[in-house]
Amino acid sequence: MLSGERKEGGSPRFGKLHLPVGLWINSPRKQLAKLGRRWPSAASHVFGRGGNSSARGGSPAPYVDTFLNAPDILPRHCTVRAGPEPPAMVRPSRGAPVTHNGCLLLREAELHPGDLLGLGEHFLFMYKDPRTGGSGPARPPWLPARPGAAPPGPGWAFSCRLCGRGLQERGEALAAYLDGREPVLRFRPREEEALLGEIVRAAAAGAGDLPPLGPATLLALCVQHSARELELGHLPRLLGRLARLIKEAVWVSAPTTVQPRHHPEGVPEVPLTPEAVSVELRPLMLWMANTTELLSFVQEKVLEMEKEADQEGLSSDPQLCNDLELCDEAMALLDEVIMCTFQQSVYYLTKTLYSTLPALLDSNPFTAGAELPGPGAELGAMPPGLRPTLGVFQAALELTSQCELHPDLVSQTFGYLFFFSNASLLNSLMERGQGRPFYQWSRAVQIRTNLDLVLDWLQGAGLGDIATEFFRKLSIAVNLLCVPRTSLLKASWSSLRTDHPTLTPAQLHHLLSHYQLGPGRGPPPAWDPPPAERDAVDTGDIFESFSSHPPLILPLGSSRLRLTGPVTDDALHRELRRLRRLLWDLEQQELPANHRHGPPVATPP
Repeated sequence: MLSGERKEGGSPRFGKLHLPVGLWINSPRKQLAKLGRRWPSAASHVFGRGGNSSARGGSPAPYVDTFLNAPDILPRHCTVRAGPEPPAMVRPSRGAPVTHNGCLLLREAELHPGDLLGLGEHFLFMYKDPRTGGSGPARPPWLPARPGAAPPGPGWAFSCRLCGRGLQERGEALAAYLDGREPVLRFRPREEEALLGEIVRAAAAGAGDLPPLGPATLLALCVQHSARELELGHLPRLLGRLARLIKEAVWVSAPTTVQPRHHPEGVPEVPLTPEAVSVELRPLMLWMANTTELLSFVQEKVLEMEKEADQEGLSSDPQLCNDLELCDEAMALLDEVIMCTFQQSVYYLTKTLYSTLPALLDSNPFTAGAELPGPGAELGAMPPGLRPTLGVFQAALELTSQCELHPDLVSQTFGYLFFFSNASLLNSLMERGQGRPFYQWSRAVQIRTNLDLVLDWLQGAGLGDIATEFFRKLSIAVNLLCVPRTSLLKASWSSLRTDHPTLTPAQLHHLLSHYQLGPGRGPPPAWDPPPAERDAVDTGDIFESFSSHPPLILPLGSSRLRLTGPVTDDALHRELRRLRRLLWDLEQQELPANHRHGPPVATPP
């Protein structure tokens, strides 16, 4: 082992290399060494040129374990990490020329005994792990590639660097990749635009029978390949391109999908049926579901990128800051897509509900000879006046399930629908009492029964808690009108305010002042508001504002996409095979005609 001369309290001088364990061999152009070391748990070894403390306004020089003096060696060139068990891992620093077994290394990779690690144009090391007791592989992994090693691209089997394999063996390996069920999609940067465009185009056209989250899964595989195998600066560019493609696809489809239809003047618009609502909203709901999961996945990858930078001490690196800014812009575009699809979806659903909700105030559930349905009743067993409204809720619930929308967005979608329904019905209730007799006990009992039937049905659909919360104000108002007349006459303003706290003074006064006590009978003096609340009664608005809807909060946590294990869905596997062969065709088109190969066919077992 060669040990370099040390500065006092410092590291070896340039020109001499200190290796914990190894053999140093001089060669005309490169230096070849066997590297090995017994690391403690999660230890690391940094190779680089180092620097001086005055490089950045007196900032400390980057820490380096092994100093290498060459023009193309960065201050921190690469890091080798080893845990308690093999394999070790090697990670190049941003912009550092590093090769691994002759191939350019762009991301962190496993380091096995016998691997060749090239640093710049002047240093070449052979790795040896002393933990193996000197028992390495029979032949080094670079003579040829290790069997089963992950290929760098679709045409990897016919590349010169793997010519140690026979032609038949290479063809079989490539066929296994093209037709395999491993969740991997490899591509070169030059094919990225065509690949992303094809995935988004197919998703927008609704082609094939992909599972609901299939487009997000395929796009996540592209993000994963970029994060693991391509250069560090590639991921931000891919995310920006991906976000713009999705936004464009949604924006192009939205006007023809969700904008109000134009009807000739004087011709009433025919309300949409629940079935029509499902057909119209399905593309938007699918984009909402896929973009939500993709955004969660992207956030995970960006966090990983930040952690890698922290490990290498590059948190303040200008290039990294620029990359993170590009990632933030891409994630903001994905946020915008989710917001747009959510707003358009609830707009269409509330527009359909607007024509069905009045029946809850007007219809009589006590039809002759009919029994009221119990909890958990089917839609067909509900009173006719309630079926249209419940039909919209049922269609929306089935659509969110079919599109596998995130549970948090499902609850927020129905929270908005119930908010709209509560405000719309309460405003209609307030309006009905003006100028005509409407507030009377018998009418209130019908409304209360209709509302209870709706809440019971929603409880059976798993939406009871959300519905109870958002229908609370309407329920309180109807409860007031359901109080028997004799009991209501004994109540005072202060007791009514206490029993019905969600009603504003103006709303409570409006209901009481228009309550039908009988011919020629007006409200009793006990119902008059006190002077302290008179101003709130006179100036307050009796109608609910639709602008106070709950804000959309995007789901937090890990993505629900599954990118481990074999692809079990046959439709997703077929699409994965199609994309791999598309990439193969694009790669073959760049070759001279006499060098092209047709896609190999796997040998049947």
